[in-house]
Amino acid sequence: MAISAKDVKELRDITGAGMMDCKKALTETDGDKEKAVDWLRENGLAKAAKKANRIAAEGIVKTVVSDDSKSAAIVEVNSETDFVAKNEKFQNYVESVAKQVLANDVSDMDSFMASNAEDGSQTIEAELANMTATIGEKLSIRRFEKVNTDGLVVSYIHAGGKIGVLVEADTDGNSDAIKEALKNVAMQVAAMNPKYTTQDEVDADYLEKEKEILTQEAKNDPKNAGKPDNIIEKMIVGRLNKEMKEICLVDQVYVKAEDGKQSVAKYIESVAKAEGVSLSIKRFIRFETGEGLEKKNEDFAAEVAAQMG
Repeated sequence: MAISAKDVKELRDITGAGMMDCKKALTETDGDKEKAVDWLRENGLAKAAKKANRIAAEGIVKTVVSDDSKSAAIVEVNSETDFVAKNEKFQNYVESVAKQVLANDVSDMDSFMASNAEDGSQTIEAELANMTATIGEKLSIRRFEKVNTDGLVVSYIHAGGKIGVLVEADTDGNSDAIKEALKNVAMQVAAMNPKYTTQDEVDADYLEKEKEILTQEAKNDPKNAGKPDNIIEKMIVGRLNKEMKEICLVDQVYVKAEDGKQSVAKYIESVAKAEGVSLSIKRFIRFETGEGLEKKNEDFAAEVAAQMG
């Protein structure tokens, strides 16, 4: 009998299995949805729906860069446990997702999930459901970003995928020395976690609020009792400048600086001069696995004790 798209969608909503698997299940059971659900369960393809409410806070970040270093993609895919995150099958899957981000002209998650997977046989969403069923844990494509540039983009992965970074630069050069310098900057981003690229990106309202807080804090400090407002003002300016050097990438002290003083901006300037090119950091993207997500905390001893009690 003919299987309608509506029937496939309804079975998919019930089981969380991939569209192709749902169609096959309905074909195998002559369109009987209840038997199709059983068929999917018997074949291990309906597990994904049961795992939909679990927290996936582990996982890895993957990056992929085009051969000409003009485009790149970064993606975070989460799993429930670190054990699965280290699984080769899972890592290969995440890499294929990153490649699809680079290959597809999509900017939002819904469009991406509806696009074709790498092998073209199913959608990204269906592939994710199948992978969830295969691995036995809830998996989640949490976020992705893509860079297209006239300059250069490089990537850096830290700690096996715990942190991933893309750095985009405006430059008219593409030598190995420039790429190495940008890789060093990407490592800086991973290690020092700046919030902005330059001070121009810092929100004026944030600066004003920070100034108010620091001013009140200084006035409440007994050590500053009796100091005139203009002195306190200078103190606040100094503290804000120090904070900007911590949160803005180009103003940070370059971690590999031999003198311990050279800023990232000065480091990039020195590389540009040595290579005879223009070079400046345009932006960076930094993903850290599971940031902002609730981690699963399993206390087996407490669980056993509770059951015995």
